[in-house]
Amino acid sequence: MAQGSSQHATHRVAVIVDEATNPFEVGVATELFGLPRPELGLPAPLYEVTLCTPTPEVRMNHGFFTLTGTPGLDAVDDADTLVVPGRPDNVVPRGADVLDAVRRAHARGARVLSFCTGSFALAEAGLLDGLRATTHWMWADTFRALHPRVRLEPDVLFVDEGRILTAAGSAAALDLGLYLVRQDHGAEIANAVSRRLVFASHREGGQRQFVERPVPEVADDWLGPLLAWAQERLGEPLTVADLAARAAVSPATLHRRFRTRLGTTPLAWLTGERVALACRLIERGEERLDVVAERCGLGTAANLRARLRRGTGLSPSAYRRRFGPRAGEPLVS
Repeated sequence: MAQGSSQHATHRVAVIVDEATNPFEVGVATELFGLPRPELGLPAPLYEVTLCTPTPEVRMNHGFFTLTGTPGLDAVDDADTLVVPGRPDNVVPRGADVLDAVRRAHARGARVLSFCTGSFALAEAGLLDGLRATTHWMWADTFRALHPRVRLEPDVLFVDEGRILTAAGSAAALDLGLYLVRQDHGAEIANAVSRRLVFASHREGGQRQFVERPVPEVADDWLGPLLAWAQERLGEPLTVADLAARAAVSPATLHRRFRTRLGTTPLAWLTGERVALACRLIERGEERLDVVAERCGLGTAANLRARLRRGTGLSPSAYRRRFGPRAGEPLVS
């Protein structure tokens, strides 16, 4: 049952604002879940947001803001969803009272999510042991060192582990938030909220595109044209050997240059491009899976299903329901 639906009690969201919390992520939480949406014409708000703090006065990151007059951490005990934003001093443990509040929320069945480096707090509380999670790519190595029992996925925008969800960088908090709005209220509501935010309701790709990479001393001028050539022929039976022959290099050299410039292998890149094309075809309304599989070079509907689920976490039918043409239609008054 979708929580927060207009047919049910308003979904309660608590946001823990700790010492030095990043104000952007707090703003994302209040913007996504706290603002009224009169344009939706609903009889009740989508969410009800409460900011709560461990002390009566909390200074935000770099002292830009000081938060006062907020409820204490007992407010967490009434929340259906708990949001834990990030902060820059992630090697400094969170206070015991904050970690206890996070554990209490999870223990009684609340949905718990972190924005950016808020995942450190979830890991400190023991919620992420054995689970997949993500965090900002700049902190990935530190996270692995401090929390080796967590299955970190640094290349994605967010991870959904059921009642525990983690977003990567600050802007990825918007991706996760809109994803939850879709889960709770459906694609039409989520698309309306995304239009209000002037933010894409679904962004392709992950953090890999934002990771800083050293620029090689000699630019691979052939790589751009090679990728463009391959993208125009995704429906053909292209192989890594075909790419290497086109570039007039050995497969080993091709592999090395892909690793250096793109951080992936030629085969993984080719498969990712084919999955991305399959997604675009589904989003444009193509319903015949065998046609989609053939046009994107994945061969069979069975392979398409497997690759799409591996790449997006969704089956073709679920992807169509969420991102197909009807998902983007404006609300009917």
